[in-house]
Amino acid sequence: MNNQKKILLVEDEENFGSLLQNYLKLSKYEVDWANDGAQGYSAFSKKNFDLCIFDVMMPNMDGFTLTEKIRSKNKTTPILFLTARNMKEDMIKGYKLGADDYLNKPFDIEILLLKLEAIFQRNAGSKIELPKDVVIGAYLYRPVSRVLTHPSIECKLSPKEGALLQMLCEHLNQVMPREKALKEIWDEDSYFTTRSMDVYITKLRKYLAEDSSVRIENLHSSGYMLITK
Repeated sequence: MNNQKKILLVEDEENFGSLLQNYLKLSKYEVDWANDGAQGYSAFSKKNFDLCIFDVMMPNMDGFTLTEKIRSKNKTTPILFLTARNMKEDMIKGYKLGADDYLNKPFDIEILLLKLEAIFQRNAGSKIELPKDVVIGAYLYRPVSRVLTHPSIECKLSPKEGALLQMLCEHLNQVMPREKALKEIWDEDSYFTTRSMDVYITKLRKYLAEDSSVRIENLHSSGYMLITK
C-alpha cells in the first residue's frame, strides 16, 4: 500500500519545477507537476491531494486565482505559496484566500521540507486533543468533524479555523494568549503568522454573527477572548 503524501506542484518555470519535483520525490512525497494555473486546477479536479504548492505569478491563471477557485469547493486541503515577490500585501492576500504558509524564492529546500512536515502534523491533529462538543450561545461546535451549527446556518471549518475556535472555547470567557495560539497552531510567532491569525479571527466572527450574545474581543497585545453571556 502506498502511504506517500500526494502533493500537487503548480510552477511555470521549467527548470525550477522539474528540480523541485525531483527533490520532493526523493523526500518520500508523490508529486504531480502542472505548468500553469489552468493545468493545476484541472489536475486538482481529477485527483485527491494531501497538499498543494502553488507559485503566485503564473500564466493562464495565477496562484491567487487558482486558490480562490479551489477554496470555493475545497476548504481543507493545505496550500503553500511560492513567490519571488517579497511583498507584505501579497502575503496578506494569500492568507485571506486560505493559504496555510508562504515561502519566498529563492529558498533552502530543507526549509520547505520542514514547513511541509509542520503542516501535515497540524492537520493530523497531533498537537491538539479534540474535546467533546461545545455549546457557544446558540451554536454547537463539533471539533471532531469541525462543524459549527446554528438554527439558521451550518458551516464546515477549515483545520486552522477549527483549531483556533477550539482553543478559544478552551479559554471561554478568559483570555486566550496570542503567543500560545501562534506557537501551537502556526508553529511560529511572527508578524506574518500574527496577521494570518487576525484573518482567521475575522472569519470566526462572521460565523458567530448570528448570535449577538457571542463575541470575540481583541485584548490589544494580550490575545483574544471568546465571550458568551
